[in-house]
Amino acid sequence: MKVSEIMSRDVEIANPNQTIAEIARCMADRQIGFLPVGDNDRLVGTITDRDLVVRGLADGLGGDAKVREVMSRDVKYCFEDEDVDDVTRNMGQVQVRRLPVVNRDKRLTGVISLGDASLADTAAAGAGLKKVSRPGGAHAH
Repeated sequence: MKVSEIMSRDVEIANPNQTIAEIARCMADRQIGFLPVGDNDRLVGTITDRDLVVRGLADGLGGDAKVREVMSRDVKYCFEDEDVDDVTRNMGQVQVRRLPVVNRDKRLTGVISLGDASLADTAAAGAGLKKVSRPGGAHAH
């Protein structure tokens, strides 16, 4: 199964100049915890609800702080024509639960989560989640 068959296509894109209060409100309204960050039609980062808390609130930043101050700049992504099993295995290795999805022109086309993958193949998603759940990773402090 290909990523394009199970990814979420209705993707909001954060801008690095938006405030973290705006992004927190967007996440609350949409009941999501992850947004790709785009600038001038380029994917420049990602921001999670955890970034807002750990890199924002915990560091004493106010709601007027900019997304660029707390976003993850090391952008991990996958291609929409990749196999879901390969992507979920990679998600486990890099310890992420969600990835932006791009086409071969590197244009954002969606987001895939381990939850999306679990609907398609519970074994592959479970293997990815097991690795993601290991202590450590990019946000470990």
